Amino acid sequence: MNPTHILAIVTLATSTQLALASDALLAEARNTTKMFGSALKGEVVKSMKANGPVATISVCRDKAPAIARESSAQTGWNVARTSLKLRNPNNAPDSWELAVLQSFEARKAKGEPLKTMEYSEVVEQGGSKMFRYMKPIPTGKACLNCHAAELKPAVEAALEELYPQDKARGFSVGDIRGAFTLSKQL
Repeated sequence: MNPTHILAIVTLATSTQLALASDALLAEARNTTKMFGSALKGEVVKSMKANGPVATISVCRDKAPAIARESSAQTGWNVARTSLKLRNPNNAPDSWELAVLQSFEARKAKGEPLKTMEYSEVVEQGGSKMFRYMKPIPTGKACLNCHAAELKPAVEAALEELYPQDKARGFSVGDIRGAFTLSKQL
């Protein structure tokens, strides 16, 4: 076998291994996102039914980060949420997340359904390779209690007190509220 053929076989084998590794990471990211999203939604729905929208603000403020930390610890992924319209400035997107969020909006504008939309990529970050993944969070009817253009006065007052620079309003059902964002060092 000549050296060119050997190089081609090695390159093909390496490419196949990378593709399989990426497929496995993508499956892990999807599963982690589903677990995190389900846990968060469960807490929001439970609080909304039991306590109403004003009390439920604390779920997104306090419990969501705790659920993200727990998911991160359980899975080895860095699990978070971000958005183009922030409520909490600590959730601001980095440049990679910002570009993906903007691409999600463009894809939605072209008619792509949010349910199947996602993005993943292996990137170089701080001298290390990272697998990054994002999945849009669709605005549901319950979200509008705190994220619509017009809010009940008690909700408005609570949000103004907790988040004086709040930009996470003006949403309608089906809008991209934000995105789950995951990363894992390779």
